[in-house]
Amino acid sequence: MTTYILKRILLIFPTLFCIILVNFAIINLAPGDPVTLTEISPEGNAMRRETISTPFGTDERYLQFRERYGLTLPILFNTWPWTTVEEVKQSIGVLITRKSNPQASEEISTKAYHDLRIEMGDKARFIMPILFQLMNDPHEPLTVRILASQLIVRGGSQQAYLGPHLTLEEQTFNSQITTDNNLLRNNALTSQDSPTLIEKKIGMLKTWYKAHRQLYHYEPTTLEKIQMFFFDTRFCRYFKRVLTLDFGTLRNDNNKTVIHEVTKRFKYSLTLSVTPMIITLFLSLFFGLVMAIYHNKPLDHALNLTFLVLYAIPIFVVAPFLIEEVALNNTFPFTSIPIPISGFTSPEGIYDTLTSQERVLDILQHIFLPIIAIMYGTLAVQSRLARTAVLEVMHQDYVRTARAKGVPPLQLWIRHVGRNAATPLITSLAGSLGVILGGSLIVEILFEINGFGKFFYDAVINRDYNVIMFSTLAGSFLALIGYLVADIAYTVLDPRVTLSELG
Repeated sequence: MTTYILKRILLIFPTLFCIILVNFAIINLAPGDPVTLTEISPEGNAMRRETISTPFGTDERYLQFRERYGLTLPILFNTWPWTTVEEVKQSIGVLITRKSNPQASEEISTKAYHDLRIEMGDKARFIMPILFQLMNDPHEPLTVRILASQLIVRGGSQQAYLGPHLTLEEQTFNSQITTDNNLLRNNALTSQDSPTLIEKKIGMLKTWYKAHRQLYHYEPTTLEKIQMFFFDTRFCRYFKRVLTLDFGTLRNDNNKTVIHEVTKRFKYSLTLSVTPMIITLFLSLFFGLVMAIYHNKPLDHALNLTFLVLYAIPIFVVAPFLIEEVALNNTFPFTSIPIPISGFTSPEGIYDTLTSQERVLDILQHIFLPIIAIMYGTLAVQSRLARTAVLEVMHQDYVRTARAKGVPPLQLWIRHVGRNAATPLITSLAGSLGVILGGSLIVEILFEINGFGKFFYDAVINRDYNVIMFSTLAGSFLALIGYLVADIAYTVLDPRVTLSELG
């Protein structure tokens, strides 16, 4: 068993790597920047009402986030260091004229123009020598030289370290780059500059470039370009952070880490996921046994029809029904205790005054309806699955042998039939361990429970890149752990099964 468990644990890591890679590629290849502040339609309309970003450093918060998490880099492979002078001149020409080529009669779409601006801004630090060549060439049009200088500012600007606990070295770096960034911005060329001022600004930029080109690898060797091809990418930058368990901060608050925010909500989603899972396992097995015992009899047909109806009713219908018809202005049966319709517990002012037993009871009262809303659909499916499994086990030779030997009916149904019929149920429920962090989105919203399902939903709406990626990784990891636990449970339920056979 130890060898098998170690083997499965070791396989988790390459499996997670592939899952991260696929999900990372999907998220980053989807239309729009993962953290873009405004989506632009092909017609030029803003599809999200937020401040538009630019590639030249005017939106500091936007650029800080993208730089920190490598979103200014290519997704999987970085070919930007091999960009030629002709390619840069062509792109700058498109940005100036808004036409794909000087002979074109129509301008490119607003979205294509916007995307090119972002791409050139992101690419700037890999083409600094070319940009300086264009800016310093008096034969180039002034508009080309001005845009080249703006891209130099974008490529040379560094982003500060973020977070509440910065080291002295990080604080010193932040202070230095603030001075450097101001110098770059103040010396960007403009159309109002006189020839003398232009030469002065170019001289200042060249002086700064000579002092920093080795530090920031603006003129990489062939070997460094090869390293950049593989390692200066979004995926590599993100995966390095994952290896150090750094999942970043929230998009709207750099002082709140993803791990901390998830931890605060974990207990809610854990309770709303594991509790229904355990209850469903035993109830579905019970109903499966009942339907199998009364196979093709009125009770079997009635339960089958009931579960079919339950399965067909969507959760967004059941949850409001439970709130309005069952809980609102009603009490628990045979008590005067009102049925709560929101929250995981009573308000803090009341909850803090309760004893430990009273707190447990308070939680049970609040999660009673949410668990029903989460559980009813799964129970319907698993019960019908259990019925099929029990009917199959009942026709096995060892069951007939046990019955012939006079094994008591209760022992026969529990130890011989129910125990073996539980195997497919565990297989079905094992993968659902991966949704622990997701909880039940609709239930958490309708019952106002601040779990991870609601947190993840808000992250998707706000395009919080870090939370989305962490949710994918955590869900996949828990699903893999669930299948491992299921394999181990097989050996407990059925001694004939060994882990070596499963492997």
